[in-house]
Amino acid sequence: MPLEPFKTSGSLSMGVELELQLVSLSDLDLTSASTDLLELLHRRPFPGMLTPEITQSMIEVATDVQTSHAGVLAQLRTIRDTLVDAADRLNIGICGGGTHPFQDWSDQKIFSKPRFKEVSALYGYLAKQFTIFGQHIHIGCTSGDEALYLLHALNRYVPHFIALAASSPFVQGKDTLFNSARLNSVFAFPLSGRAPFMLRWSDFEDQYFAKMAHTGVVKSMKDFYWDIRPKPEYGTIELRVCDTPLTVERAAALACYLQALCRHLLAHGDEAPAEDDYLVYNYNRFQACRFGLDGSLIHPKTYAPMSVREDIQSTLRRLQPDADALDCVPALAHLYRATHEGSDASRLRRAYEERGSVEGMVDAALQRFREG
Repeated sequence: MPLEPFKTSGSLSMGVELELQLVSLSDLDLTSASTDLLELLHRRPFPGMLTPEITQSMIEVATDVQTSHAGVLAQLRTIRDTLVDAADRLNIGICGGGTHPFQDWSDQKIFSKPRFKEVSALYGYLAKQFTIFGQHIHIGCTSGDEALYLLHALNRYVPHFIALAASSPFVQGKDTLFNSARLNSVFAFPLSGRAPFMLRWSDFEDQYFAKMAHTGVVKSMKDFYWDIRPKPEYGTIELRVCDTPLTVERAAALACYLQALCRHLLAHGDEAPAEDDYLVYNYNRFQACRFGLDGSLIHPKTYAPMSVREDIQSTLRRLQPDADALDCVPALAHLYRATHEGSDASRLRRAYEERGSVEGMVDAALQRFREG
């Protein structure tokens, strides 16, 4: 199947997708309630898009195309309020977080959809272990070449998003010592990691995708689980490394951080990507997953060591003119505070210490999502 032509989108437009947990209020474990929730919500207009995910204890919501922090935040809040109201009617809970802290993957049920059944047949138990929850951010691009430039120019900032969004410290009832354990599950898939280094869409289309499709390994861009991937049918790039935050406010702020970064990179072009940038990519990615804001990075150009927290703070300061132009100063201020107050992973660990159980963590996440 040939690759779809790259659709032109409004430059720096954005959209947010959130994978959310469906929780039983009796034992606070995941519950296979997506069919009932989808049926209830499809009876009325929904303020965005709503789709099932691979297992029945998950749903995915998405905003419309947005251009501003105010717009994306307002729609995410309306989506949240609509979900919470519907979940209350079904006596279930909805929350963020990159992993459920104690669910057993073997208990999960694959949602009855042809693609999900195909993925389950191909990947076996990995499909049920993919009951993890992420935020995906789309940024509109005017061309395929622009999309590939941004995709690779952003490689050095991927650890920022991992650390700022980290919310998956526990798996199977145990503290993993990771801030984002979710990404370890993604890395198990053979077509995960980084995209091949190409800067021209015609090369990507003819020299890479066409050959991959000819092998029979892939049929569409959906078969790639890259950290950032182009989405030609939307005219976007899609950042996929973020855990689902505990609040929609954090989700909106992360989307606007990516928007501001893309504006800066397009306007200045001072960080031209190169293949050698990826020499330190997996190391930096691991540091952000394992240690979050307390991790350390190696600059891909100078090889100078950097603190994740300090690199984020200096980048946020550098983006102030872009934030002013995009009217997203509150979003960047939110993230600057997060570098001091700690990530959602830290918040979940504090909830575990204060409440004394993994169930207490889930209860805290339910309350956090509802109240913001």
